[in-house]
Amino acid sequence: MRTVLTLVFATALVFGMAGCSVAAPDAGHEAVWVEKPIFFGHGGVDPTPVQPGREFGAMTSTAVDVNMLPQRVDMEFDDMMTSSGVPVNFHVVATFTITDPVKLVSKYGADTDEKGNWGFWQRTVDQPLRTAVRDAVKKRDMQEMAISQTAADAVGTEVSTAAIKIVQQTGVPILFSAINVGRVNPPDAIKNQRIETAAQEQRAITEQQTKLAEDQRKAAEQSRAAADNAYRQAMQLSPDQFLQLERIKMQRDVCAHGTTCTFFIGGGASPVIDVGRK
Repeated sequence: MRTVLTLVFATALVFGMAGCSVAAPDAGHEAVWVEKPIFFGHGGVDPTPVQPGREFGAMTSTAVDVNMLPQRVDMEFDDMMTSSGVPVNFHVVATFTITDPVKLVSKYGADTDEKGNWGFWQRTVDQPLRTAVRDAVKKRDMQEMAISQTAADAVGTEVSTAAIKIVQQTGVPILFSAINVGRVNPPDAIKNQRIETAAQEQRAITEQQTKLAEDQRKAAEQSRAAADNAYRQAMQLSPDQFLQLERIKMQRDVCAHGTTCTFFIGGGASPVIDVGRK
Protein backbone atom coordinates (compact mmCIF):
# COMPACT_ATOMS: atom_id res chain seq x y z
CA MET A 1 0.00 0.00 0.00
CA ARG A 2 2.77 2.40 0.90
CA THR A 3 4.50 1.69 -2.39
CA VAL A 4 1.32 2.42 -4.32
CA LEU A 5 0.87 5.74 -2.52
CA THR A 6 4.45 6.67 -3.23
CA LEU A 7 4.00 5.97 -6.91
CA VAL A 8 0.79 7.96 -7.02
CA PHE A 9 2.42 10.90 -5.28
CA ALA A 10 5.44 10.79 -7.57
CA THR A 11 3.23 10.61 -10.64
CA ALA A 12 1.14 13.53 -9.45
CA LEU A 13 4.28 15.50 -8.72
CA VAL A 14 5.72 14.83 -12.19
CA PHE A 15 2.51 15.76 -13.95
CA GLY A 16 2.13 18.79 -11.74
CA MET A 17 5.62 19.98 -12.55
CA ALA A 18 5.04 19.27 -16.23
CA GLY A 19 2.08 21.61 -16.15
CA CYS A 20 3.99 24.42 -14.44
CA SER A 21 5.81 27.34 -15.96
CA VAL A 22 9.53 27.64 -15.25
CA ALA A 23 11.57 30.80 -14.70
CA ALA A 24 15.33 30.23 -14.97
CA PRO A 25 17.13 33.57 -15.37
CA ASP A 26 20.86 33.49 -16.02
CA ALA A 27 23.48 35.45 -14.09
CA GLY A 28 22.95 39.17 -14.60
CA HIS A 29 19.26 38.63 -15.44
CA GLU A 30 16.06 38.62 -13.43
CA ALA A 31 12.64 37.24 -14.31
CA VAL A 32 9.26 38.80 -13.61
CA TRP A 33 6.14 36.65 -13.31
CA VAL A 34 3.06 37.83 -15.21
CA GLU A 35 0.20 35.84 -13.70
CA LYS A 36 -2.86 35.04 -15.82
CA PRO A 37 -5.23 32.81 -13.81
CA ILE A 38 -8.05 31.07 -15.65
CA PHE A 39 -10.67 30.71 -12.90
CA PHE A 40 -9.59 32.41 -9.69
CA GLY A 41 -7.61 35.54 -8.80
CA HIS A 42 -7.00 38.79 -10.57
CA GLY A 43 -3.56 38.05 -11.96
CA GLY A 44 -1.04 40.74 -12.83
CA VAL A 45 2.67 41.23 -12.26
CA ASP A 46 4.31 39.52 -9.29
CA PRO A 47 6.09 42.22 -7.22
CA THR A 48 8.97 39.88 -6.37
CA PRO A 49 11.37 39.23 -9.24
CA VAL A 50 13.02 35.85 -9.71
CA GLN A 51 16.75 35.92 -9.04
CA PRO A 52 19.24 33.88 -11.11
CA GLY A 53 18.39 30.22 -10.67
CA ARG A 54 15.12 28.34 -11.19
CA GLU A 55 11.58 28.84 -9.93
CA PHE A 56 8.28 27.19 -10.84
CA GLY A 57 5.05 29.06 -11.36
CA ALA A 58 1.49 28.39 -12.37
CA MET A 59 0.81 26.93 -15.80
CA THR A 60 -0.89 30.14 -16.92
CA SER A 61 1.92 32.40 -15.67
CA THR A 62 4.59 33.81 -17.97
CA ALA A 63 8.14 34.59 -16.89
CA VAL A 64 9.53 37.74 -18.54
CA ASP A 65 13.33 37.78 -18.64
CA VAL A 66 14.96 41.17 -17.96
CA ASN A 67 18.62 41.81 -18.67
CA MET A 68 20.05 43.66 -15.67
CA LEU A 69 23.54 44.03 -17.15
CA PRO A 70 24.74 47.41 -18.48
CA GLN A 71 23.01 48.19 -21.78
CA ARG A 72 24.32 50.26 -24.70
CA VAL A 73 22.32 52.29 -27.19
CA ASP A 74 23.90 53.87 -30.29
CA MET A 75 22.16 56.95 -31.67
CA GLU A 76 23.11 58.17 -35.14
CA PHE A 77 22.71 61.83 -36.11
CA ASP A 78 22.92 62.83 -39.80
CA ASP A 79 23.11 66.42 -41.06
CA MET A 80 22.83 67.89 -37.58
CA MET A 81 22.91 71.68 -37.99
CA THR A 82 25.48 73.66 -35.99
CA SER A 83 25.45 77.33 -35.03
CA SER A 84 27.63 78.16 -38.06
CA GLY A 85 25.02 76.74 -40.43
CA VAL A 86 27.14 73.75 -41.45
CA PRO A 87 25.62 70.28 -40.87
CA VAL A 88 27.68 67.53 -39.23
CA ASN A 89 27.31 63.79 -38.76
CA PHE A 90 28.10 62.00 -35.51
CA HIS A 91 26.82 59.37 -33.12
CA VAL A 92 26.09 59.27 -29.41
CA VAL A 93 26.62 56.22 -27.19
CA ALA A 94 24.38 55.96 -24.12
CA THR A 95 25.05 53.35 -21.43
CA PHE A 96 22.45 52.53 -18.77
CA THR A 97 21.26 49.80 -16.39
CA ILE A 98 17.75 48.80 -15.40
CA THR A 99 17.08 49.43 -11.72
CA ASP A 100 13.61 47.89 -11.23
CA PRO A 101 12.59 44.99 -13.51
CA VAL A 102 9.09 44.71 -12.01
CA LYS A 103 8.30 48.37 -12.68
CA LEU A 104 9.76 48.10 -16.15
CA VAL A 105 7.60 45.11 -17.06
CA SER A 106 4.40 46.44 -15.49
CA LYS A 107 4.51 50.05 -16.73
CA TYR A 108 6.90 50.34 -19.69
CA GLY A 109 7.39 46.87 -21.13
CA ALA A 110 10.51 44.75 -21.44
CA ASP A 111 10.03 43.83 -25.08
CA THR A 112 12.87 43.95 -27.61
CA ASP A 113 12.92 43.78 -31.41
CA GLU A 114 14.90 41.39 -33.60
CA LYS A 115 18.01 43.55 -33.21
CA GLY A 116 17.80 43.60 -29.43
CA ASN A 117 16.56 47.21 -29.18
CA TRP A 118 14.40 47.93 -26.15
CA GLY A 119 10.81 48.86 -26.86
CA PHE A 120 10.55 51.17 -23.83
CA TRP A 121 13.56 53.14 -25.13
CA GLN A 122 11.87 53.87 -28.46
CA ARG A 123 8.58 54.74 -26.80
CA THR A 124 9.83 56.82 -23.87
CA VAL A 125 13.47 57.92 -24.02
CA ASP A 126 14.66 58.11 -27.63
CA GLN A 127 12.89 61.24 -28.89
CA PRO A 128 13.43 63.46 -25.81
CA LEU A 129 17.10 62.48 -25.70
CA ARG A 130 17.57 63.25 -29.40
CA THR A 131 16.02 66.66 -28.84
CA ALA A 132 18.49 67.32 -26.00
CA VAL A 133 21.39 66.38 -28.28
CA ARG A 134 20.17 68.74 -31.02
CA ASP A 135 19.80 71.61 -28.57
CA ALA A 136 23.35 71.09 -27.28
CA VAL A 137 24.91 70.86 -30.76
CA LYS A 138 23.11 73.96 -32.07
CA LYS A 139 24.99 76.07 -29.49
CA ARG A 140 28.38 75.30 -31.11
CA ASP A 141 29.86 75.85 -34.57
CA MET A 142 31.18 73.20 -36.93
CA GLN A 143 34.86 73.99 -36.39
CA GLU A 144 34.50 73.65 -32.62
CA MET A 145 32.59 70.37 -32.82
CA ALA A 146 34.86 68.77 -35.43
CA ILE A 147 38.24 69.69 -33.90
CA SER A 148 37.87 70.35 -30.20
CA GLN A 149 37.37 67.33 -27.96
CA THR A 150 36.41 69.77 -25.22
CA ALA A 151 33.31 70.76 -27.19
CA ALA A 152 32.26 67.12 -27.63
CA ASP A 153 32.76 66.50 -23.90
CA ALA A 154 30.67 69.57 -23.10
CA VAL A 155 27.87 68.29 -25.31
CA GLY A 156 28.07 64.92 -23.54
CA THR A 157 27.80 66.63 -20.16
CA GLU A 158 24.75 68.67 -21.20
CA VAL A 159 23.03 65.62 -22.68
CA SER A 160 23.76 63.59 -19.52
CA THR A 161 22.06 66.26 -17.43
CA ALA A 162 19.09 66.25 -19.79
CA ALA A 163 18.92 62.43 -19.66
CA ILE A 164 18.65 62.48 -15.88
CA LYS A 165 15.70 64.90 -16.16
CA ILE A 166 14.05 62.68 -18.77
CA VAL A 167 14.27 59.69 -16.41
CA GLN A 168 12.86 61.74 -13.55
CA GLN A 169 9.97 63.05 -15.64
CA THR A 170 9.01 59.76 -17.27
CA GLY A 171 9.75 57.53 -14.28
CA VAL A 172 11.37 54.86 -16.45
CA PRO A 173 13.47 52.67 -14.09
CA ILE A 174 16.91 53.07 -15.64
CA LEU A 175 20.15 54.68 -14.50
CA PHE A 176 22.50 56.30 -17.02
CA SER A 177 26.18 55.58 -16.41
CA ALA A 178 27.67 57.44 -19.40
CA ILE A 179 26.69 59.40 -22.50
CA ASN A 180 29.54 60.00 -24.95
CA VAL A 181 29.66 61.90 -28.22
CA GLY A 182 31.61 60.10 -30.93
CA ARG A 183 33.71 61.53 -33.75
CA VAL A 184 32.10 64.47 -35.54
CA ASN A 185 32.29 64.39 -39.36
CA PRO A 186 31.67 67.56 -41.40
CA PRO A 187 30.41 67.33 -45.02
CA ASP A 188 32.82 66.00 -47.66
CA ALA A 189 33.21 69.45 -49.23
CA ILE A 190 34.34 70.90 -45.90
CA LYS A 191 36.70 67.97 -45.27
CA ASN A 192 38.26 68.40 -48.73
CA GLN A 193 38.77 72.11 -48.09
CA ARG A 194 40.39 71.38 -44.74
CA ILE A 195 42.70 68.83 -46.35
CA GLU A 196 43.68 71.32 -49.08
CA THR A 197 44.28 74.03 -46.48
CA ALA A 198 46.47 71.70 -44.45
CA ALA A 199 48.41 70.76 -47.60
CA GLN A 200 48.99 74.42 -48.44
CA GLU A 201 50.13 75.16 -44.91
CA GLN A 202 52.53 72.22 -45.03
CA ARG A 203 53.81 73.36 -48.42
CA ALA A 204 54.50 76.83 -47.03
CA ILE A 205 56.36 75.33 -44.06
CA THR A 206 58.45 73.15 -46.41
CA GLU A 207 59.31 76.11 -48.62
CA GLN A 208 60.26 78.17 -45.59
CA GLN A 209 62.53 75.38 -44.34
CA THR A 210 64.09 75.08 -47.80
CA LYS A 211 64.76 78.82 -47.88
CA LEU A 212 66.37 78.66 -44.45
CA ALA A 213 68.60 75.80 -45.59
CA GLU A 214 69.61 77.70 -48.73
CA ASP A 215 70.30 80.85 -46.71
CA GLN A 216 72.46 78.84 -44.34
CA ARG A 217 74.34 77.27 -47.25
CA LYS A 218 74.80 80.70 -48.83
CA ALA A 219 76.18 82.09 -45.56
CA ALA A 220 78.53 79.10 -45.24
CA GLU A 221 79.81 79.56 -48.82
CA GLN A 222 80.33 83.28 -48.25
CA SER A 223 82.24 82.57 -45.05
CA ARG A 224 84.37 80.00 -46.85
CA ALA A 225 85.07 82.42 -49.72
CA ALA A 226 85.99 85.17 -47.27
CA ALA A 227 88.36 82.81 -45.44
CA ASP A 228 90.00 81.70 -48.72
CA ASN A 229 90.43 85.31 -49.83
CA ALA A 230 91.92 86.27 -46.47
CA TYR A 231 94.37 83.34 -46.78
CA ARG A 232 95.31 84.41 -50.33
CA GLN A 233 95.95 88.00 -49.23
CA ALA A 234 98.01 86.85 -46.25
CA MET A 235 100.20 84.72 -48.55
CA GLN A 236 100.43 87.61 -51.03
CA LEU A 237 99.15 85.45 -53.86
CA SER A 238 97.40 86.60 -56.97
CA PRO A 239 94.05 84.97 -57.82
CA ASP A 240 95.76 82.79 -60.49
CA GLN A 241 98.44 81.73 -58.05
CA PHE A 242 95.85 80.84 -55.45
CA LEU A 243 93.90 78.72 -57.95
CA GLN A 244 97.15 76.96 -58.94
CA LEU A 245 97.87 76.23 -55.28
CA GLU A 246 94.34 74.80 -54.80
CA ARG A 247 94.83 72.61 -57.84
CA ILE A 248 98.08 71.26 -56.39
CA LYS A 249 96.28 70.47 -53.12
CA MET A 250 93.59 68.61 -55.02
CA GLN A 251 96.16 66.58 -56.93
CA ARG A 252 97.97 65.74 -53.69
CA ASP A 253 94.73 64.51 -52.14
CA VAL A 254 93.95 62.35 -55.15
CA CYS A 255 97.38 60.66 -55.04
CA ALA A 256 97.58 60.44 -51.24
CA HIS A 257 96.55 56.76 -51.16
CA GLY A 258 99.58 55.36 -53.05
CA THR A 259 98.00 55.59 -56.49
CA THR A 260 100.38 56.35 -59.35
CA CYS A 261 99.33 59.67 -60.82
CA THR A 262 100.50 61.56 -63.87
CA PHE A 263 99.57 65.21 -64.36
CA PHE A 264 100.21 67.53 -67.27
CA ILE A 265 100.52 71.04 -65.92
CA GLY A 266 100.17 73.86 -68.38
CA GLY A 267 102.37 76.93 -68.30
CA GLY A 268 99.61 79.48 -68.22
CA ALA A 269 99.81 80.10 -64.47
CA SER A 270 101.97 82.84 -63.03
CA PRO A 271 104.90 81.52 -60.98
CA VAL A 272 104.89 82.00 -57.24
CA ILE A 273 108.34 83.61 -57.46
CA ASP A 274 109.03 85.97 -60.33
CA VAL A 275 112.26 84.39 -61.58
CA GLY A 276 112.41 86.77 -64.50
CA ARG A 277 113.69 89.56 -62.22
CA LYS A 278 116.30 87.49 -60.36
